Amino acid sequence: MAGANSGTRRQKPNILITGTPGTGKTTTASALAEATSFKHICVGDLVKDKNLHDGWDDQFESHVINEDLVCDELEDIMQGGGNIVDYHGCDFFPERWFDLVVVLQTENSILYDRLTRRGYSGTKLSNNIECEIFQVMLEEASDSYEEEIVTAMQSDTIEDIDDNVASLTEWIQSWRP
Repeated sequence: MAGANSGTRRQKPNILITGTPGTGKTTTASALAEATSFKHICVGDLVKDKNLHDGWDDQFESHVINEDLVCDELEDIMQGGGNIVDYHGCDFFPERWFDLVVVLQTENSILYDRLTRRGYSGTKLSNNIECEIFQVMLEEASDSYEEEIVTAMQSDTIEDIDDNVASLTEWIQSWRP
């Protein structure tokens, strides 16, 4: 795995878990952190907790993330490895940070139900469903990272999440710097 990570001396890998909102990123990342003792970094929470944003977007009912502030905040943490980063975007993180990029995908009707239960409606709901239909997150990850470190995983059911966590735990255990 030369290339993006050559020169780094991490003893543990860093993993990015990305995907459309509602695909199970936080659930998967939390379970994986618990299974591996890795640190779970939920970027959405970090943005809120540390004010790493440029205000509020009324249309999308979310903070406008300041990508530079987020990267500055995470730079030192990421050097050490052993991190699971969970966020619905991925193209602004430095490529060198990640050894594996997981894109969670969910069947549209299941995703629709999850997002409406969260209170998504209107533009926010339709944009997120369209992102999933057109596989925007997978394309973004594939454009931003080396092909061999990007993997898509289905995340429709609790069983899928359990299987994904088991598979990722196995990957972590076999990883070598």
